Amino acid sequence: MPTMLITGVNRGIGLAIAEAALQRGWDVEGSCRTPAQAEAMQARLGARFTPLVFDVTDHAGVATAAAARPEPLDVLINNAGIIGPEAEAQSALSMDFEGFRQTLEVNTLAPLAVALAFLPRLRLAPAGRILTISSQMAWMGYAKSDRVAYRASKAAVNKVMQCLATDLEDEGLAVAVVDPGWVRTDMGGAGADLSPVDVASGIVELAASLDRSRSGRFFRWTGEEREF
Repeated sequence: MPTMLITGVNRGIGLAIAEAALQRGWDVEGSCRTPAQAEAMQARLGARFTPLVFDVTDHAGVATAAAARPEPLDVLINNAGIIGPEAEAQSALSMDFEGFRQTLEVNTLAPLAVALAFLPRLRLAPAGRILTISSQMAWMGYAKSDRVAYRASKAAVNKVMQCLATDLEDEGLAVAVVDPGWVRTDMGGAGADLSPVDVASGIVELAASLDRSRSGRFFRWTGEEREF
């Protein structure tokens, strides 16, 4: 069975993706920031789930975790992310720059660092794939100016992953980004219009079907391609 690694697996979309992949019969690895979270996820998700303990912004810790498991990895889901500073501190006219920096570290730099750390394992798989959770708020055609740090971090990770797709094209590894829509999670809030179960199922289906012919693209969780 294929193996999928999901960062930020202990809640929200990450947890829902893990459950969907396990139901599909896949083996799942997932990152948690603390041993307590890892233990709780192991108890919840069962024997085919392997917890990994690292913070995605700790690049040395990520590299250590990646090197500890030499088995092939079929799919990496870069899911861990943050919404950034309070809304009133994310205006272009009133910015919490330290919060902006932290948002970029988690949402933009970390996905690339994780991808590079686990690349040796992805290269061992028959068709390694990297799928990064982006946002509809990253779309350049949408000029609304709230949550600037979050929007900018997701627009930036789209470009980073597009470049990574280009660099890995000759190796046959596929890289893409996905818009999960507005999902009912801690981040999305109770008023969001999409179920995490439905979105996770769509993302796992996209991960299963992604190949080099569709690498470098931006998809909706339904599998439809969208504009950057």
